[in-house]
Amino acid sequence: SQSRFDWDGAAQLNPRYTFDAFVIGSGNQFAHAACQAVAERPSKAYNPLFLYGGVGMGKTHLMQAIGHEIKRRQPQAAICYVSSEKFTNEMINSLRYDKMTSFRDKFRTVDVLLIDDIQFLAQKERTQEEFFHTFNALHESMKQIVIASDRPPKELAEIEDRLRSRFEWGLIADIQPPDLETKVAILQKKSETEKVPLPTDLALYIASNVRTNVRELEGALIRLIAYCSLTGAEVTLSTAQQVLKNFIDSQARKISIEAIQKAVAEQFGLRLPEIKQKNNSRSIVVPRQIAMYLAKQLTEASLPEIGRQFGGKHHTTVMHSIGKIDEQRRTDKDLNRLINKLTETLNG
Repeated sequence: SQSRFDWDGAAQLNPRYTFDAFVIGSGNQFAHAACQAVAERPSKAYNPLFLYGGVGMGKTHLMQAIGHEIKRRQPQAAICYVSSEKFTNEMINSLRYDKMTSFRDKFRTVDVLLIDDIQFLAQKERTQEEFFHTFNALHESMKQIVIASDRPPKELAEIEDRLRSRFEWGLIADIQPPDLETKVAILQKKSETEKVPLPTDLALYIASNVRTNVRELEGALIRLIAYCSLTGAEVTLSTAQQVLKNFIDSQARKISIEAIQKAVAEQFGLRLPEIKQKNNSRSIVVPRQIAMYLAKQLTEASLPEIGRQFGGKHHTTVMHSIGKIDEQRRTDKDLNRLINKLTETLNG
C-alpha cells in the first residue's frame, strides 16, 4: 500500500543520540567537529560527509546527532535516516509491488539523507545502481548526504568505483577507539544519564578492563546498575568485580603470542614460520615489529619472553621494535587503523 512510504524519516532517530550526549576524546574529535559543521551548514560545509570506524565507536550516534541538530534549527527539513540494509529491503519491496516511483520520490526528495553501514551494499549491484542515482539526484539538488561505514571508501572493494569515488568528493573522517580518559568520561556521562553516582575508582576499573568498544563499555555499566537496582547492593568496586567478573573474563580471553603471530601473518600474506624466525628481509621486518607491539599490548608477556617467541631476539631489539611502531602509529593513519583492526579481531 502507498502508506509504506508515508513516514517521517526523522522519527527513525534515537532521541538519545544528540551532540550533548556525545563524549569527545582525541579519537573522535575530528569526526565530531565535522559533524557539527555539517549540522550547522547542511550541504555547504562537507558534502558528502563520510564517517568510518569500528563497531560500537559512535558513528551512528554522531550521524543521528546531525539529524537532531538540523531538525532543531530547521523544523521543516525533511530528514531521512536509513541503514543500507533497510534501503535494500525497501527497494526489493518496491520492485516487487511495482512502486519504484514512490521509492525514488521518497529518497530523492529529502533535504538530508543519513545512510548507515554502507558496506552492506557490497555485491548488491542493483541496489548500488539505485543508490548511485539517489546520490546524484541529492547532490545535484544541494541536499546533504552523510554516509557511515566500518572502513574507508578505498577499502570498500565490492562497491563500484563510481560510487566509491563519489564518497570521496566531500570529507572523510575516521573515529578511533577511545583512550582510557575518554572511556572514563563516557562512563561518567552514562551514569549521570542513569542518575547513578559512579565513583572514579569504579569508572577506572571498568574502563581499564573493557577493551573492545563504547557499546560494550556502556553495556558493562548498565549490567552493574541493573544488578544494584534489583538486589539493593551499593555501586562499589567490589560489587563491580563480582558482577562483571564473567563479562571481563570473557573479554580478557587469554590471547597468546602465537595467535597474534598467526593474525599478523595472515594479514600480510606470510607463513607463520616467517614471522617467528630470524629473517630480516624487508617484507617481514615491519609485520614482525607489529606482532611484537601487539604482543606487548595484548599479553602479559615480558620483553625477554616476547623475544624468545620471535626467534630468540634480544629484549632490547623487542623494545626498539615496539617503540618504532608506537611512534609511527601516531602519524600513520593506515598503520593505526591496521593495528586497531588486528586488535579487534584478536579481542573478538
